[in-house]
Formats: sequence, C-alpha cells, structure tokens
Amino acid sequence: MKFTLSWLKDHLDTDEPLDKLADKLTMIGLEVENIEDKAKALKPFTIAKVISAEQHPNADRLRVCMVDTGDGGAPVQVVCGAPNARAGLVSVFSPPGTYIPGKDITLGVGTIRGVESRGMLCSAAELQISNDHDGIMELPADAPVGAGYAEWAALGDPVVEINLTPNRQDCTGVHGIARDLAAADMGKFKDPTIKPIKGEFPCPVKVTVEDATLCPGFALRLVRGVKNGPSPEWLQKRLTAIGLRPINALVDITNFMTYDRARPLHVFDAKKVRGNLVVRRARDGEALLALDGRTYNLDPSICVIADEHGVESLAGIMGGEASGCDENTTDVLIESALWNEINIAQTGRKLGINSDARYRFERGVDPAFMVPGLELATKLVMEMCGGTPSENVVVGKAFGDDRVIDFPITEVKRLSGIEVPQPEMKRILTHLGFMMAGPGPVVKVAVPSWRSDVHGKADIVEEIVRIFGVDKVPMTPFERGDDARKPVLTPLQLRTRRARRALASRGIVEAVTWSFITKTAAKLFGGGQRELEVANPIASDLSDMRPTLLAGLISAAQANADRGYGDVALFEVGQVFKGDRPQDQFMAASGVRRGLASSEGLGRHWTSSAQADVFDAKADALAVLAAAGAPMQALQIVAGGPAWLHPGRSGTIQIGPQNVLGYFGEVHPRALEALGADGPLVVFEVILDRIPEAKKKPTRAKPLIELSAFQPVSRDFAFIVDRAVKAGDIVRAAQGVDKKLITGVNVFDVYEGKGIEDGKKSIAIAVTLQPREKTLTDQEIDAVAAKIVAEVTKKTGGTLRA
Repeated sequence: MKFTLSWLKDHLDTDEPLDKLADKLTMIGLEVENIEDKAKALKPFTIAKVISAEQHPNADRLRVCMVDTGDGGAPVQVVCGAPNARAGLVSVFSPPGTYIPGKDITLGVGTIRGVESRGMLCSAAELQISNDHDGIMELPADAPVGAGYAEWAALGDPVVEINLTPNRQDCTGVHGIARDLAAADMGKFKDPTIKPIKGEFPCPVKVTVEDATLCPGFALRLVRGVKNGPSPEWLQKRLTAIGLRPINALVDITNFMTYDRARPLHVFDAKKVRGNLVVRRARDGEALLALDGRTYNLDPSICVIADEHGVESLAGIMGGEASGCDENTTDVLIESALWNEINIAQTGRKLGINSDARYRFERGVDPAFMVPGLELATKLVMEMCGGTPSENVVVGKAFGDDRVIDFPITEVKRLSGIEVPQPEMKRILTHLGFMMAGPGPVVKVAVPSWRSDVHGKADIVEEIVRIFGVDKVPMTPFERGDDARKPVLTPLQLRTRRARRALASRGIVEAVTWSFITKTAAKLFGGGQRELEVANPIASDLSDMRPTLLAGLISAAQANADRGYGDVALFEVGQVFKGDRPQDQFMAASGVRRGLASSEGLGRHWTSSAQADVFDAKADALAVLAAAGAPMQALQIVAGGPAWLHPGRSGTIQIGPQNVLGYFGEVHPRALEALGADGPLVVFEVILDRIPEAKKKPTRAKPLIELSAFQPVSRDFAFIVDRAVKAGDIVRAAQGVDKKLITGVNVFDVYEGKGIEDGKKSIAIAVTLQPREKTLTDQEIDAVAAKIVAEVTKKTGGTLRA
C-alpha cells in the first residue's frame, strides 16, 4: 500500500515529522517498508541555463555547452549528446560528485573525445521522474537559475509504502491509515460527513442479483452528460506518485477511490450497455475481453455482471473492454457493490488476475460504505466531468451485521501484562471507531463495520495494546523450575537441520520445489495413487502429491541447463508421500548433480574437469546419513535400485533388507526422457525417518575422540572369490574378527583378467589395527591376520591370493 505525505494529511491534521509518523506506523502494526523522498534524493540537482552550444571538434553528435549554474561563478563546460541541447535552453544541471539515480552512477569530471566535461545536463529518465530519455529536460524560460530543481518542481512529497497484514483491509485506503495514526496521538482525524446527492431522475437501468451469497449488496447510478478527459493535475500527481498511470478522469476517479477510501468501484459507458444488468454466475463457453487486453474463458464458478448481450465485467476484479469509458463517453453507470470474499479470491487465482480491486474485495470491504462510496464517487464525477445524476438503485443489504462483544476490562492485564486505565481504553477504542459502553468490570463494545477481523475479546485487547504501545509490554521471564530443560527440537528436526548443513558444506545449493508433481512423474517414481491426487490443484501439471523430491530437483536442474547453467548441484530436504494415504509422510533428503558439478569442484574451471558420477551421489548420501546419526558400521550397500535408476550404475543403502534407508545412482535414460531432462544426472535420496534411534545406555562420560598412544598397523589382503561375491561381505567378515582392535577395513582393488580363473575375481582390502594397551608384536599381528583369512574363507569361500 503506497501513499504520499500530502495525501495522508488530507485525512490527518498533523505537524509531526515524517520520521516520527513512520516509526509510529510500524509500532501500531502498519510496517513501513520504504520511504521515497525525491526532494532529498534530487537535492544536488539545480536549474541552469545553456549560454552557448558549439559543435564538438571530434564528434558529430556531441556539443560543447557553456552552462550558467547560477552560483555566481564562471560558466561551466559540459559535453552533451542530447539533440535538443542549444543556447538559451533552461534545464537541470548536476555537478561532479552527484549520484545519478537513472544511471546508477556517481558523476565525476571526465574527458569526452578530448574535451573536458565538468558536469551533466539531465533528462527526466536520469532523474527517474518519467520515462522520457529523448533529450535533456526543458524548463520554462523564467525558471530561477541556481535554484534547487526538486524544490522548484514541488517534488517534496515523500511516498510511503507499508506492508499490510491480511486482516487490515480497512488500511488498504489512506483514510483508514489516518484513523489509526489519529488514535495513536499523531494528529486529528478528518472524517467529514458524505452528503447524499439528490437524483434528478429515476435510473433507467434495473439490477437483478441471482445469487445473494455471491453479491450481498449492489448499488448503481447513472450520470448523464459527462465530459470525459484528463483528470486534474492534483489527481494525476497522486496516482503517478504511487505508480499508477493516469488514463482519464472517470477511470482515475475509481482508482483514487480504491486507494483513498478502500472502496473499489467500476464505471460503465452507459451507451455500450444493452438493457438491464444482472449479477449471475458465468455460463460454460462464455468469455470476456477484459480491460487488460486479455480474453478470459469463464465457467459457472465465476461471478459476473452481464447485460442482454452477455458478460460485461468480472465481478469485483476487472471490467470488460467493450463497456469501458473513453474520450467519447457521455453517460456513465457507476457501480458500487459487495462481493463474496472467497469467490473473489478463487476467481482471481483461477484466472491469474491480481488487480487492486481483487486485493481489497478478497480481504473484505466496509459494507456500510457501499452507498456513501457511490455518493462520493458521484460528487467527484460531477466536479471533474459535469453531468446530471439519477437516483440510486440499491439491491440487497447496504450495511453490515451489528457485532457487540461483552468485554471484561481485566482481559487487557491478563493477556498483555499492561495496566491500561479504563478511560484510556475508551479513548483508544473510540478513536478507532469502536463504541464502548458500561461502567465495568464487563463493558459492551460495538465493532465498526470496517473491522470485519475483530470477533472476540482477544482482538479488542490487541487493538488497545498496539495503540497504547507494544513497547510497554513488560519483560517477564518464564519460570524454569528446578528440573532440567527438555529438548526443544525432536530427533527428526535435528536430523533435518544436520542433513541441510552437511549437504551445504559439500558445495550443493539448496532448492525448494513444489510439493505436487505431474501424474506422469508421480507414477514414474512409484506414486500416482488415486488417494494422493489433489482435489483442487493450483495448476493442471501439479496434480499429485510427490512420492520423491527428485522429480522437482531434476526439473530445476533442467531449467538451469536451459538457461545456460548446465553444471549444477542442488539438494532439498522436505516431505514425501510414500503409500496409499496422505498420512504416509516421510522426511527425505535428496540431491542431484549434473555436468561438472562433482564433489571435486562445482562448475567449469581450468583446474578441474571432473564429471559428476555415481560415487559423488554415494558420498553425498553417506554424508547425510553420517550427519543424521545413522549407524555407519551397520550400513550395507547393495548393487541396483528402483526402476528409475540405471541398473548397472546405482546402489541401495540399507540396514538389512527390511530397512532401506535410501538410493543413489545415475538416472535411467527412460526416466530422463519421461521428465524431459537431459542427462547424465546422478542423484540420491535418503529417508531420514528410517534411520534407527541410537540406543541410550547409562554410562560414564567418555571423550568424544579417544586417542591412542600407540602406532596403528595396516595389513593388506587379497582374496580370490567367486564373481558373485560382494566386496561388502568380505569387509564385514574382516571387521567381525576383532571389533575392538580392527578400526578400519577398506577395499582398494578389484581385479578380473589375466592370472585369475574364469568366474573368479580378486578383491584386495586394507585392514587397520589400532592397539590400545601396548604395541603389538609380530606374532600377535600374524595371529590376527590368520583369523581374518580364516573368517573371510569361512564366510565367502575365498582363498588368499598368492
């Protein structure tokens, strides 16, 4: 929500400085996001006069200008490329050291084609006051040379932008913001009574509302004999300041009412409307060419305003092109209505329209202001365009339901901890438009029509506290008690955090993708059950709850590749749905690497050209498991994985066949084709919920790292085994010989070929022995080695390679 300071002062009589008003707005819940003060930003720019403009000796399109800056000194030489630079021109000058907002540069003394330039003559675009960049600004001949341009041009009206919470629909208009500031002692609220305008004749257009739940109230008036043209300068400046483009007086009035009083209206060209108006649901096959130039296909869920020819307007969202007002308009129908908030939100989302009217109607507008808003708009139309008004046509309710709350005044102290005197409570509520009656301890509070968000006692306490001052809420420590504090985060939350940190430390970028994917992708990854379909998807290609994070990550990687960023590594930690019910949710950590985004280095660089491969994905998965607290010694890696992974370049991580923790590998070409992605891609996915909890045993505290004073010993073994024997079986057999003494078993070679029988292979392992109590003798080492050979032979049938 944007407004200017002068606009605010139309509704608030105040002498408070802007900084204080901005601080108070934030303190009462209307957070100020930005203040744009052009007078302050453009203070260095002055009015200057070009004395002479001669051709540049070394450039055809440049002129060397001598400029009188009005400071009493000698003329300043400026090289200018504008086509309208000429002697006698009064323009805007910026000296060296000035920041040029339109170019995002700080001006210095420069030499252009061999000629020194000590400043700049500016265009309107360079000052960011318009889009005109065809030449330097041309000011009137009587503009005071040497004066500040911003002050002379009356640009000293700061623009304030606030961030509204969805419940404060009353502050989508400047009038409501001024009311809040007045209640906070920032000035006196101006709220003159809107006088009804007498109609000179009956309105010839009748209105029918077919479904009152979609349109609780509708008011209409005809104004004949208007003369449409440009709106007054004050109105154009207001709209331009907040980023709106002035169109014509009739349209500008509706935009002004939207931002000034939070009352969206619509004006129809009465001569383009055929017959009476009806508010109804759209019919299948109907369409509307709207004022934004787009054609929208409609259905019965959408509320419209129609005449005898068909749909003329999307109710509460946008008017139609066919009945829009232009310079030839002479008769207008002014519409002020109330719309169903939920229907407005659903229609806007379905059609992809984000209009100022939708923004306000889906939050709810003041029902009691429907008719007064029509009267005020009529007054503005008659002042700016002339015309003769008809009588009003009002259908449905022209006011909201009365709401009275029984409010114990002790609730303020109980809920906020602040002692607020009852007279001060009454003052605050009265200034906000509430009515408070009764001596207490329980009073009656009547809620104003524009505060549809206030429903109970806590809401009233909030209103009192935010105006009285949230900074006055006392700091009260919580009673901790004598017992130890319980952990705040659950084990799964801790795993999630650690998984994110582990993957980020490996140079992978975190992504957030949609929780819904296409039906094709869901079936590809083992989902797509009917129970997991979304009943009302936000888009047709987001129809199913995702069984994996990888579908979204692969799409994101491909989107980066399509834009020239092929070497990408992405990860996501989030929920997946594996099963027949939406309740079957699991927390997963997944990642994808593409191109040169291997663990050795991300991106194309002369020092590294390593392509991401299966072992990068495996390392990522194991890093997640280690960070999440998985029992690494118990993990088993089995070749192969789901059907969407390449059968010869993938693996499954498990703790026995009944507890599969995750997968890693290269995506199958058929899966890539189905997803519309280019390969190769390597991925991994780990289900954090399936990691077993660590067993808690009462024990004495031990150091995190137990260091030994004795030198470790390493021995290598090579075994001849059948080709079907897995290397992991040999590793586990060797580890089981002496779990206390053997601290590491690693595979460092697998060989098949010359010297090895057909159907056999050689697997070499390195075993690390770490003595704890004494240095091992050769006889003790040989004894352990013999046990290792015997155990591997027993478990795998292998023999020691000669």
